[in-house]
Amino acid sequence: MKRFRSLALAALAALTLGSGAWAQEAPQETVRKTTDAVISRVKDEKDVLRADPTRMYNLVSELVFPHFDFGVMSQFVLGPEWKTAEEAKRAEFVEQFRKLLVRTYAAALLEYSEQTIAYPESGVTPKNPKTAVVKQDITQPSGANMPVVYRLHSKADGWKVYDVSVDGVSLVKTYRSSFADIIKQGGLDQLIATLHTKNQEIGQ
Repeated sequence: MKRFRSLALAALAALTLGSGAWAQEAPQETVRKTTDAVISRVKDEKDVLRADPTRMYNLVSELVFPHFDFGVMSQFVLGPEWKTAEEAKRAEFVEQFRKLLVRTYAAALLEYSEQTIAYPESGVTPKNPKTAVVKQDITQPSGANMPVVYRLHSKADGWKVYDVSVDGVSLVKTYRSSFADIIKQGGLDQLIATLHTKNQEIGQ
């Protein structure tokens, strides 16, 4: 988990995916435009955002996560547990999982420092035009390169992210492995309680 948090910085620039007028654009173009918008906001308000974590959490919630499919992500993360869970428990997990990611990405966004972003060839999946892969190469000020891969699917309100890999590390697989140990010890209830406690610690 700690490694993924450190890698998450590379993914943050394009986690917002288009809505409204941008929803019909190709996934790569949507990512490119919204990347510029998010980076501009963070650069302009970094001092204010750093001084007030609540504003940082709100920025992530408002600009980033409306364009993620947390339902599908939660299914992948929980695996068999999702199939047997009651609807109320599913909804509770989705909410606590979302709050956990708000914390992770808010911290990573504040670490942004003049990375450059390139876009290798990306596009819809040939065998399924309702899914797409968007790739980024993010170069750190040190010159180190970090590849990022977004996996999306098309829904009525635009393209939605259901997984992101940073330097080969999948968000979904990382959390699935981490959560499996907690579920093994105390079931889904224990996992939800653990996430709830962590989220409360930072006012989420």
